[in-house]
Amino acid sequence: MATMQSLIGLVNKIQRACTVLGDHGGEGMSLWEALPSVAVVGGQSSGKSSVLESVVGRDFLPRGSGIVTRRPLVLQLHKTEDGQTEYAEFLHAPRKKFTDFAAVRKEIQDETDRITGKTKQISNIPIQLSIYSPNVVNLTVIDLPGLTKVAVEGQPDSIVEDIENMVRSYVEKPNCIILAISPANQDIATSDAIKLAREVDPSGERTFGVLTKLDLMDKGTNAVDVLEGRSYRLQHPWVGIVNRSQADINKNVDMMAARRKEREYFQTSPEYGHLAHKMGSEYLAKLLSQHLESVIRQRIPSIISLINKTIDELNAELDRIGRPIAVDSGAQLYTILELCRAFDRVFKEHLDGGRPGGDRIYGVFDHQLPAALKKLPFDRHLSTKNVQRVVSEADGYQPHLIAPEQGYRRLIDGSIGYFKGPAEASVDAVHHILKELVRKSIAETEELRRFPTLQSDIAAAATEALERFREDSRKTVTRLVDMESSYLTVDFFRKLHLEPEKSPNPTGPNADRYSDNHFRRIGSNVNAYINMVCDTLKHSIPKAVVYCQVREAKRSLLTHFYAQVGRREKERLGAMLDEDPTLMEKRAAIAKRLELYKSARDEIDAVAWK
Repeated sequence: MATMQSLIGLVNKIQRACTVLGDHGGEGMSLWEALPSVAVVGGQSSGKSSVLESVVGRDFLPRGSGIVTRRPLVLQLHKTEDGQTEYAEFLHAPRKKFTDFAAVRKEIQDETDRITGKTKQISNIPIQLSIYSPNVVNLTVIDLPGLTKVAVEGQPDSIVEDIENMVRSYVEKPNCIILAISPANQDIATSDAIKLAREVDPSGERTFGVLTKLDLMDKGTNAVDVLEGRSYRLQHPWVGIVNRSQADINKNVDMMAARRKEREYFQTSPEYGHLAHKMGSEYLAKLLSQHLESVIRQRIPSIISLINKTIDELNAELDRIGRPIAVDSGAQLYTILELCRAFDRVFKEHLDGGRPGGDRIYGVFDHQLPAALKKLPFDRHLSTKNVQRVVSEADGYQPHLIAPEQGYRRLIDGSIGYFKGPAEASVDAVHHILKELVRKSIAETEELRRFPTLQSDIAAAATEALERFREDSRKTVTRLVDMESSYLTVDFFRKLHLEPEKSPNPTGPNADRYSDNHFRRIGSNVNAYINMVCDTLKHSIPKAVVYCQVREAKRSLLTHFYAQVGRREKERLGAMLDEDPTLMEKRAAIAKRLELYKSARDEIDAVAWK
């Protein structure tokens, strides 16, 4: 089996990596939260900071009256080889090593003030500190602001509740070990730390009780009943601590000397001599470390399960946002073409009915075009007065003899010319629908989302192609209309010409060639012919539009773009695959987290079971 210190040291390492990567929150339980740590809880002036300094063996925490700890301090202790220099590192200053622990104290104070200002306010933003020393055990300890009962001047009225809520946010976590600090010279029944620990850990499985200031108790009194578990029983043994006195602090008594003095106190004490082997800060550190190792071993299966689940989630997220792109030009060209094909598939689904949008093109032919044809001003153009004017102008100085053929042709040409408007409007309407479907298809192509430059290039290429298709379509429908003018359907008029001969009127049609009735008949004949042409165009215009625009958009929307891309240099290909910087940062962060989790899984497996 692995040694205790190597397993706890690994947990410390993983927790630090989680902190660096910001992997200590969000939905569900993070890896940081799944790994056990120790939270130090106690009232103000209960001796919390002194206990921590005794465990570390260094004088490094700010001191003073009132609230001194105003931000959580996440302290990671890393045991090093004997003889190595002790030093400290802050997460907010990762490249700076502190070997002067007075400077560490000042940095904690300055970093606290940076967030809270030089006030008595508190903040839940933790300070991350790592200490490397041969005189510590591997341990993660969180020093929390001291619990208080009243707000003092300069503090908000909510300070009591704010501090308690902050402390609860740590100690309520099921993997948090609670180090409840209580001063021995106060009634244990009134201990803020024990009261809170009992609420969040009623079974006492996670709570260790620590009694401080044993040497300051009134003469003739002692805390043996508490330490032996008779006054207040916990599942884990109580530990007594004797911190440095104020006089020792003023004299700058070394922490190692203070540890020796503490050992002597318990060994020579008539009240606590029989408990000396399980009292003091050194014993407390070993006790916590042993318990932490036990908890870690119990949690290994659930930790591995969480790691595997998170690895799967991170891999799925990387697949969703896209893996990194290769740097060689061949791979880049292949990627660009694959992305274009993905867009093309989505675009065709819109046209063919797999996605909404293509039905709007049918709506142009089934509703917009017929409605536009009905609104053409044939009633005005073929009114009796206008027919008379056109026929008369066509006749010139010699009136027509039998039928006003030139007048007919001018009336028909003028009427057919009106069809160009609806025909071109149909072309434009389908063009705008196709442009909108291109925009939607780009937005809906999942693979393209990470490449804004390529999105723009595809949009520009598709728009250019659609403009060409529109121009071809406009020319085609204009030709269809012009063809109706260039050659009239003669049989239609031959049939009309035979009708007067069957008439019982012996004078024939020439009898009223200059009457209103005559011009109304001409208008009616032209209108009948135009209706026939309208029926023809109503079917041929959609066919031309679909052939020239929709069919070509499906077949060759990006054909020119493919040819251009194939001729581009490597640098230009790379520029097309430029990604959103935010997405790149997100991928890099996910990749780092993925590396952390895989490394954690491998190292836990290697350390825990060898």
